[in-house]
Amino acid sequence: MPTAFITGATAGIGAAFARRLASDGFDLVLLARDAERLERTAAGLRDTYAVHAEVLPADLSAEEGLAAAEERVRKDVDLLVNNAGFGNRGVFLDVPVADELTMLKVHCEAVLRLTHAALPGMLERGRGAVVNVSSAAAFATRGTYGASKAWVVNFSQGVAADIKKRSRGRVRVMALCPGYVHTEFHERAQMDMSDVPGFMWLDKDDVVDAALRDLRRGVQVSIPSPQYKALVGVSRLLPRALVARVSSTTGRKYD
Repeated sequence: MPTAFITGATAGIGAAFARRLASDGFDLVLLARDAERLERTAAGLRDTYAVHAEVLPADLSAEEGLAAAEERVRKDVDLLVNNAGFGNRGVFLDVPVADELTMLKVHCEAVLRLTHAALPGMLERGRGAVVNVSSAAAFATRGTYGASKAWVVNFSQGVAADIKKRSRGRVRVMALCPGYVHTEFHERAQMDMSDVPGFMWLDKDDVVDAALRDLRRGVQVSIPSPQYKALVGVSRLLPRALVARVSSTTGRKYD
């Protein structure tokens, strides 16, 4: 059986990836910080789908946790899903700089190092894929969060181009850029999302379905919904100052 390694695997998009991939017959390596919740998640997947589900409790903002994840990814991983992420409570200057640096550690350094650890084995075996979960915020103005997600998109496209000839298309790297998704993300960041219209909300299982479909097609940047494809397309035609004014305020109220 192929093996998928998923970070941030106990909730939201990460948990949706775990369920979908288990149903597709993947064995799983699940990483998250909460060991008890992680084991419950793995046990549920084992019972439901009869797959092997290994757990790796680790904090990707800590060197020890990131090094443990790198070591495991170097083994027999066929699909790496770099999904772990979070939002800070507040805008720049209202957030301690240590918290901003933690975000960069998880959103950027961990993505870089785990991708770097996974690809050599994939290239040697002649198969595999990396999905780096970014955000539609990568195309907007959203402080450190949006900037870090823009880095994920650029990094993923660059790596995909770098390995294209070497992999002959058999190893793929894709950035996944969903918009607002019904998960725990906004509650954890204590965001008031009351000003976000209903049409902008996505279902996490639909996001995963679209992501895996785009991955099979060789798409490098997946924007998994017609409404966000349209919004991103329009944003590229509008003045940057207007896009910044709208995107920097929508959905950024804090409780």
